[in-house]
Amino acid sequence: MSEKFPELNEKHRAFIGAQHMYFVGTAAEQGTVNVSPKGMDSFRIIDNNKIAWLNLTGSGNESAAHVRQAPRMTVMFCSFDRQPLILRLYGEARVVHPRDSDWQSLAPLFPSQVGARQIFELSVNLVQTSCGYSIPLYSFEEQRKTLEKWADKKGPEGVSDYWMENNRRSLDDLDTGIV
Repeated sequence: MSEKFPELNEKHRAFIGAQHMYFVGTAAEQGTVNVSPKGMDSFRIIDNNKIAWLNLTGSGNESAAHVRQAPRMTVMFCSFDRQPLILRLYGEARVVHPRDSDWQSLAPLFPSQVGARQIFELSVNLVQTSCGYSIPLYSFEEQRKTLEKWADKKGPEGVSDYWMENNRRSLDDLDTGIV
């Protein structure tokens, strides 16, 4: 029921493009495993073995802390409509902060967001699809505007202050590299 591929193909790209949500999984060598849902216009396919996703400000910053310790990452897409499918991207990630030189080349791939915290670039070494037969059917209504409104209200300085207070350390007290 599952198939493995060394890279993304056109069918995978079309499936990813049709999804409104994805999930990111990371873990350091020790401690908490993190799985985060992602949405909005935050995912880009760079080539058949490289993707990037924009990490917006949130209550935690686990992915950044984990990737600093162990760069492995899994990104998962699930079909919630009539055609069941799960697609996972496995690989090694790196985190790019606004202060890093690579930010200037990656940031224009995404809409400008006050709360843009990091961009993760994943070198994909395995693509796996599986049936998704047990995934329930859901209907997409719209993307939430809550996070964008929150960041816009805080402004760049307020978001930066929030990072200092809430995003510097992970749940396992690992440095996130935000400062």
